[in-house]
Amino acid sequence: MAKAIYFFDRDEKYYQLSNFAGFGFKLDGYEWRTMEHYFQAMKFEGTPQFDKILNSGSPKQAKDLGQSRATPIRSDWDLVKEEIMTRGLREKFKDPELRKILLSTGKKELIENSPYDKYWGIGPNGKGKNRLGVLLMELRTGLKREKA
Repeated sequence: MAKAIYFFDRDEKYYQLSNFAGFGFKLDGYEWRTMEHYFQAMKFEGTPQFDKILNSGSPKQAKDLGQSRATPIRSDWDLVKEEIMTRGLREKFKDPELRKILLSTGKKELIENSPYDKYWGIGPNGKGKNRLGVLLMELRTGLKREKA
């Protein structure tokens, strides 16, 4: 496979792939400031915590609120989190600029270089699941098919 593309930090070339990047979208009748806002809020659908996250200022605030367990998260979260991530990513990457950036990555492996998250990123030891990168590569493949 061609050289990998790592994304995580704000000053990196492909930061737009990050869920913290400042690209909003509309989904389910709501205006989401970032992908992080959408993803974290969906853990608490139908609760006041959902609205708190939706209206939070920054993706960091959204993440912190989403990781709070003061309000329990939905019981099916582990079953639906990837589907929810995929739905949000599809919507985010309808933006023509973002779609172009994603498609410009060609066949390169996309790696969320998060030192903290070993599920969505590669975690502190680089051996995490990188599920965000995998879902972005799947989305890219789908977008290429649509284009063809």
